[in-house]
Amino acid sequence: MDTLGLIVVVGAALFFTYTNGFHDSANAIATSISTRALTPRVALAMAAFMNLAGAFLGQGVAETISEGLIDAPTGREGMIMLFAALIGAITWNLVSWYLGLPASSSHALLGGLVGAALAGTSTVYWEGVLTKIILPMVLSPVIGLILGYLVMIAILWLFRRANPHRAQRGFRMAQTVSAAGMALGHGLQDAQKTMGVVVMALVIADVEDPGGGIPVWVKIVCAVTLSLGTYAGGWRIMRTLGRRIIELDPPRGFAAETTAASVLYAASYIFYAPISTTHLITAAIMGSGATRRVSAVRWQVAQNIVAGWFITMPAAAAVAALSYFVVSLPFG
Repeated sequence: MDTLGLIVVVGAALFFTYTNGFHDSANAIATSISTRALTPRVALAMAAFMNLAGAFLGQGVAETISEGLIDAPTGREGMIMLFAALIGAITWNLVSWYLGLPASSSHALLGGLVGAALAGTSTVYWEGVLTKIILPMVLSPVIGLILGYLVMIAILWLFRRANPHRAQRGFRMAQTVSAAGMALGHGLQDAQKTMGVVVMALVIADVEDPGGGIPVWVKIVCAVTLSLGTYAGGWRIMRTLGRRIIELDPPRGFAAETTAASVLYAASYIFYAPISTTHLITAAIMGSGATRRVSAVRWQVAQNIVAGWFITMPAAAAVAALSYFVVSLPFG
């Protein structure tokens, strides 16, 4: 039963990673597609490859997930808790994708973990939740909004005497690089989150020792699954990010992607914090778009998106808690 439980939990974790891939593919390439810097299929192929590469560039975020948030019990109880957490995260991913809402897969997973832990009366490290989840969730979009605005102001000043048509063509080409950087950062962040959950499952099943690092096979399967999900594409959310918030031009698309990618790398390598690529790119798009004029941003759409951000963790936690009780009835 324990072996079967481990297989089921790892399978659920990989399915979550796949949904994460197609849910969040818009984060890296929606702006490049909307400005016609890249064709959709070329953009998806590039994003899938860079997601795959980014997954191998670090493991600090994975360690935060596996060690710094909850104390999962060993044995069957721990497996049920992890499975319930993943059900909560998968459910919210699918709901928000269907609605075209750029919600955070990362916070769906984190909310699922906390909700399942509370339902199972396991220890939640609230200091870790506050410092590694809540504060980055609040601060990262604010930083993305401000930096996106400032980067775009700097671009406007630096290229104020440039030929407009030539500048547009140049930034359309530059967006290939910024989109690749964003996709690499997404792989760096989001693949590690699933790696952390899989490592938790292996420790619970007494297959791996705590603090033993991430097995190579875990890195490979998580990276490949995220990449395949990314290539599947999430067109509903791409329309929201690429066109509904603001009609982007290549310079503003470049500014938004460069800003978001820079913050992702800082969070991954300096703070080891699991932050949302969705929150970052959405806020950076708003910031860079506001340089045209404040009213150019469709703030009602932005308001609905931000409301979804605050709903994500409680919604995923509630589904995870319910799933825990349902699964515990026959298997607890």
